[in-house]
Amino acid sequence: MGGAASSQLDEARSAYIRGKTEAVLKNFSPYYRRQHAVAFCGHVRRQVEQQREAASQLLKAKPPLEPGTVLYEAELTQFAEDVKKWKDRYIVVKNDFAVESYESREAYQKGAAPRSRVLPVGGKVFTSQAEYSLLADKHFPDPAASGEKETPQPLVVLPKELPVVLWQPYLRHGFFCFAEAAAQKRFSAILSDCIRRLNHDFTKQTTFEAQAFLEAVQFFHQEKGHYGSREMITGDEVQALSSLVMEELLPALQADLLPTMKGKRSDRKRAWFALLEEAFHLVQRQVAEGLRGLKEECQALTEGLEGRVRADMDQIANSEDFLTRKIEAMVAQPAEQSCAESVRPFLASVLEELLGPVSSGFGAVRSLFEEEVDALGRSFQNTKDGDQLKEHLDGLLRLPLDPVKMEACYREAAPLQEQLQDLNSRFRFPHVDLVVQRAQNDMQELMGNAVFTFTQLLSPHLQGEPARAAAAIEKVKLRVLKQYDHDSSAIRRKIFQEALVQITLPTVQRALAPTCKPELQKYEQLIFADHAHMIHVENVYEDILHQLVLREALKVIQEAAVQKKHNLFDDSVALPSESVSSLTDLKTPTGSKPDSPARRASAASLGAPGSEGPGPGASGQAEGQAQPGGNGQGAPVGPGHDTVAPAEGAAELGTAGHPGGPEPASGSLRELRELLAESTPVVYQDAEGETPGAPESEEEEEENAPGRTARSEATAPDVDQGAHSEAGGVEVPTACGADPQPGPEGPAQDPSDKDLQARASVQDTQEGGEAAGVVPSEDWLPRESQGAQAAGSVGTEEAQAPGAHTAQWEVEAAPDPKDTERGDSQGTPEQPSE
Repeated sequence: MGGAASSQLDEARSAYIRGKTEAVLKNFSPYYRRQHAVAFCGHVRRQVEQQREAASQLLKAKPPLEPGTVLYEAELTQFAEDVKKWKDRYIVVKNDFAVESYESREAYQKGAAPRSRVLPVGGKVFTSQAEYSLLADKHFPDPAASGEKETPQPLVVLPKELPVVLWQPYLRHGFFCFAEAAAQKRFSAILSDCIRRLNHDFTKQTTFEAQAFLEAVQFFHQEKGHYGSREMITGDEVQALSSLVMEELLPALQADLLPTMKGKRSDRKRAWFALLEEAFHLVQRQVAEGLRGLKEECQALTEGLEGRVRADMDQIANSEDFLTRKIEAMVAQPAEQSCAESVRPFLASVLEELLGPVSSGFGAVRSLFEEEVDALGRSFQNTKDGDQLKEHLDGLLRLPLDPVKMEACYREAAPLQEQLQDLNSRFRFPHVDLVVQRAQNDMQELMGNAVFTFTQLLSPHLQGEPARAAAAIEKVKLRVLKQYDHDSSAIRRKIFQEALVQITLPTVQRALAPTCKPELQKYEQLIFADHAHMIHVENVYEDILHQLVLREALKVIQEAAVQKKHNLFDDSVALPSESVSSLTDLKTPTGSKPDSPARRASAASLGAPGSEGPGPGASGQAEGQAQPGGNGQGAPVGPGHDTVAPAEGAAELGTAGHPGGPEPASGSLRELRELLAESTPVVYQDAEGETPGAPESEEEEEENAPGRTARSEATAPDVDQGAHSEAGGVEVPTACGADPQPGPEGPAQDPSDKDLQARASVQDTQEGGEAAGVVPSEDWLPRESQGAQAAGSVGTEEAQAPGAHTAQWEVEAAPDPKDTERGDSQGTPEQPSE
C-alpha cells in the first residue's frame, strides 16, 4: 500500500473501528455509572460535613490567565503534510496549549482559521533527527524489516540544520526548522510546556466528575489484570478514553494493514502514521459523542439521588464505616505481609532517589526568582525610575511563562528518569517521566505564586520615595523567600507522597488480587439495598490498600524531614510566626488576620486544652516588637515560645507567664497603678470569627502598624467595663485596675491606692464564691443584686489585696438570648459607685 492508497481507511476498516469503539464504550459505561454515583455521594457528604482541605501554602495563589492569552508566536519553517513541502508558517500558542499554524502573520491578525491545530498530548520533543528516528522505528513494527539491511532514513529532508520534531503516539509528527539556535531552543521549550500541562491538567481537577472518570478507568483496567493504570492517564476524558480504544485497536490494525504496505521503508512508515492519525480522529469523534450521552444519563440519576443521599447521610456513613472495619479485618494480615516483603524495605531507597533531583529543581526555581528580583532592584537603584520599575514587575510576572529561563530549572529534575530505571523491573512502573512532569508543573506553579506575591506586597510602596521603595524591594524579597521555603517543602512532600504510592501500590494490589478480591462478594450483603448505588465494596477495598501504603510512605517522608534532608520541614513542629512577617517597616501583627497561618498556629498553641498559654482573649504581638508593660522588653518568640501580651498574661498567669509563677516583688502602689494602667485591652472576635476593627487588607495593616502600640496604650484605660462586646453581648472584662469609663455623674476620678487593691481582689472573691469557677456578669443581674454584689466585694478588699497579680478568671459562655435582649433593652448599666 503506497502513498495515496494508504492515506484513507476504506469503509470496511472504518466500520470495524466504529464497532470496536462502541464495544469499549459499552464495557466502560457500567464502571463510570458506579463511580459517578459513589463520587457524587462523597461530594455531598463533604458538603454536609463541611470538610475543607487545610490551606498549606503561605504564598498567594496566582490567578489564572485570561482565555486567549498568547504564550508564543513566531514565523518559522514547517513541513506541510498536505502538500508534502516545507512552507513558512506563522505559529501561535495560546494558554489552551494548542499549536496553531497560520498561512502568515497577516492571516492570523485578520482572524483567519488556522491551517492546522494540534494538541500535543502525550507527545515528545526532539531536536535531533537521529533520536527521533529511533523512537519512530519502535512504533513502526515493519514485518519486512527482518530481511532488510538498510540504514534508517529520515521521513523528511531538512532544509536547515536546526530541527524540532514533535512526536505523538497516534498523530502524524510535526517537523519544524530554524536558522538560529536561540529560536530552536525557545520553540522546543514551549512545546515541552504544552505537553506537560496537557498531560496532567485534567488529573489535577478536584471535581467529583473528574474523580469518577479516573476511578472508572482504574477499575476498567484492573478487570483486565492491569494495575497502576490511573497514573498512565494523560489528557482529558475524550483523549484518555480514545487512547484506551487505540490500545485495543492497535494489534488488529498492525496485523491487518502492515503486511499490505508496499514501497520504501520511509514511505511505508509515513503511510502508517497517517493511517493511525485517521483512525484516532475517527475514534475521538465517536468517544466524544458516547461520553456526552453517558454524562447526561449520570447527571439525571444524580439529580434524583441527591435528596436520598442528604436524608440518609448518617446511615450511609455508618454503613460504610462498618463495611470498612469488616474488610480491614479480612485483608489486614495478607496486606501487611505483602507490604513488609515488597514495599517497606524499598521505600527509603526510592525516596532517596526522588529527593535529590526534585529538591534541586525547586532550589533552582528559588535561585532564579532571587536573581531576577536582585536584577530588578539594582536597575531601580541606578535609574530611580518608577515607570521602568513597573515594566520590570510586569516582566517578572511573566517569568513562569518564559520557557527558556524555566527550562534550566526543569532540567534539574530530569536525571530522575535515569536514576529510577530499575523501578520498571521491580515494581513494573515504567512511567517515571510522568512523575517528573508533575514535579515540573509544580515548579512552574510555585514560581507563579512567588512572583505574584512579590508584586502584591511591593505595590503599596511604589508611590513613595525611591530610597524607601528600594529598601522595600529587598525586604519583600526576603519575606517571599521565607514563604517560598515553606511552600516548597509542603509541595515536595506531596510529590514524594504521591510518587511513592503510585510506584508501590500496584505491587500490593497485584499480590492480594488472587486471594482477597474473590472474597469481596460476600460483603455485598452488608450494604442496604437503598444504598447499593452509593457504596461499593471494591472502592472500600481499594481505599484500605491505599491508606496502608500511604501510611508507610508518610513514615519514611517524616523520617527524612526529621533528619532535615534537602530542607524538608518537619510537619510535627508548629509553624513559627516569622513566616508571616519578616519586615521591620511592613509590620504584620499575627492577630490581625484570624485566618492567617501564623494566627492559626498561635491559636492552636495558646488555646489548646491543657495549654499553659492564655485563652482566646489574649492578643499576640508582632515578632520582635517590644511589648507594653513590664520592663519594656519583648517576650521571646519562636517555635518554643508563645507570644503573650504581658499585662494580660501577668493578670492571668503571674509574672512568669505561667500558672503558679513566682509572686511579683513587693513595691509601691504607684508602681502597681502604672503597671495596670499600661495593660492592653482583651481582643475578642465576633460571631463570624473576625476581629472587630481589624484592617481589611495587608496595606491597612502596614499603614496602621507604626502607631498601633501607642494607640493601644492610650486607649486602654478608656475601655467601658460594662459595655457589651460585638460577639453577641458578652461582657468584656477590663484588665484589673483599669480606670472605669466616666458615668453620668461626671468623669471618673483617679483611683486611690485602696481602690486599686479592692478592684484587684474582686476577681479572687468572685472566683472563690462560685463553685464552677464562672463569674456572673453584673449586667445580667437585677440592679438590687448588682448593688449587693458590689457591697459584698468591697467587704473582702483588705483580705484579698495581695493576690491581685495571681488572680485567674474566665469569661463565661454567651448569656441566654432572653437575658441578652432584656439587657439590651435596658441599655448599658451604670458602674456601681465606689
